Amino acid sequence: MLRNFLPVFCFLLSLVTNSKAQIFTENSSLPQSIYRYPPGYFRYPLDLPPSTAGSFAELRANHFHSGLDFKTNQRTGYPIHAVADGYVSRLRVQYGGFGLAVYINHPNGYTSVYGHLERVTPDLAKIIKDYQYKNQVWDADFVLQPNQAPLQKGNVFAWSGNAGASAGPHLHFEIRDTKSEQTINPQLFGLTIPDHVSPNIYSITAYHLNGKPFSENTAKQFIPVVGGAGNYRLKEASLIHLSGQCAFGITTNDMNSTSMNHNGIYSIQLNADGKTVFVFTVERFAFDQTHAINSHIDYPAFLTYGRWIQKSFVDPGNQIGLYNGTQNRGLIDFNDDAIHDLEYVVKDIADNTSVFKFQVKSSPPATSAEITSAKGTFFKYDQPNTFSTDQVKVVLPVGDLYDNLDFVYAALPRKAGGYSPVHRIHNRFTPLHDSFELWIKPDVSLGNNSNKAVIVNTGGGAQSSVFQDGFVKANVRNFGDYYVALDTIAPTISPVNISEGKNMAASTNLSFRIGDNLSGIKSYNAYIDGQWVLLEHDYKSKLFRYFFDEHCLPGKHKLDLVAVDMKDNVKKLTLNFYR
Repeated sequence: MLRNFLPVFCFLLSLVTNSKAQIFTENSSLPQSIYRYPPGYFRYPLDLPPSTAGSFAELRANHFHSGLDFKTNQRTGYPIHAVADGYVSRLRVQYGGFGLAVYINHPNGYTSVYGHLERVTPDLAKIIKDYQYKNQVWDADFVLQPNQAPLQKGNVFAWSGNAGASAGPHLHFEIRDTKSEQTINPQLFGLTIPDHVSPNIYSITAYHLNGKPFSENTAKQFIPVVGGAGNYRLKEASLIHLSGQCAFGITTNDMNSTSMNHNGIYSIQLNADGKTVFVFTVERFAFDQTHAINSHIDYPAFLTYGRWIQKSFVDPGNQIGLYNGTQNRGLIDFNDDAIHDLEYVVKDIADNTSVFKFQVKSSPPATSAEITSAKGTFFKYDQPNTFSTDQVKVVLPVGDLYDNLDFVYAALPRKAGGYSPVHRIHNRFTPLHDSFELWIKPDVSLGNNSNKAVIVNTGGGAQSSVFQDGFVKANVRNFGDYYVALDTIAPTISPVNISEGKNMAASTNLSFRIGDNLSGIKSYNAYIDGQWVLLEHDYKSKLFRYFFDEHCLPGKHKLDLVAVDMKDNVKKLTLNFYR
């Protein structure tokens, strides 16, 4: 009993004597940090030689990767150990994302996170199932008290899996600051991966900004790079000719000594004539800023060509905080007749370094300044912005734009089945940090179906919508083409392994497919003999399954399955079966 109480006592004691300022073994050639991380405090979560398929802050679609993806030999079922004393502080079950995840708070002020789990120990599984039945939900995300599930360093509490939005078996592992919830590069704590391989540099891009916001219309030069083993040069040995205010971008990635996976880098530094212009270091970040990856990269190039170009300049509205040491946002003025020496220094966290040096021939800009007339409405990145007509309204909160914007709107012809014209809300090449309000007025009578109205993106996907003050309103995440439609069709329920009167004694579960034509599924509930039962939703197979348990003993049973979409259209399936 005393042994189980020890992690809880240590955690409570830490609230008074937090030891976060322990010494971190620094490598002086890496970018320096104001933080210090305790080496040796945490153990590895797996008893496998450490190898990763994904690195911290690696570039992913719409987010920076928030941890390390530890490889598990392409299989599931490896024991997962608590990396230090602590207690299970949070349990989560979700359709996508981590699938099944465990969070452990530690007495030194950090939280470790373990995602894509196959299963947890029976005591944790019972806590999850009790919560699900009490709240009649499958998706679950809840906190625990320190005395509910204490752990000691090395205790096995789960097994590795492939749950949720996982591309293959592995363990997603994070270390977070418990108080701020910022996620931190685990290798800074000494959980390193063998690595003697320097980063790869493939190309750079020069951008001609000349005082204008970056956009899909910004003039750019794509410049190939060759080399290897840490030393790179221009593919064609010549000067790069630039004039006026310019900036650069780089295409780079990294590998380690344990796998062939191409991962993210740790730091990028751009120097001009011996002075640091731009610094990007992936030490830690807040989750509410992770969408800023679309500002960090050349977003139009990514959407158009699938090319990951990391901009070496910072949009004024990008607040992610990974650019400490950057000067003048990384912008460089080439307005003389000199030759300038530039240098990229790219490092991984093991301090393997790649260097690319090149020269720029500068020339003064033309005396007649380029004049470009605005096409639309001027939006400022640091204030709220509104655009409205009698048919549409767009409301962007402050902080949604990464830079000033020449906002363009157009009304397009109606689509079949639409209850409004298609409204072109700028274009898809401008990324947004968060959602904005979009109001569209139907120009065809909705009759008694105003509560069924939904805003639809022509690129696919309906938005969660409400009818208000004669408009259909939604919070949407991207610019694009939108219109109003009606969803009056109920969801579909398709039995997979069960039919009326079937004997299910040889089966472990009841399986179904549930779908919807437009607005999406809001809720689904299964009842056996009038009692709610847990219906799991698998991300890989898309199946909804009830696994037989104590809630369905041998005998004859009646199943009721009810699915409701976001517009409250209801579908019910009733079947009798035996087991």
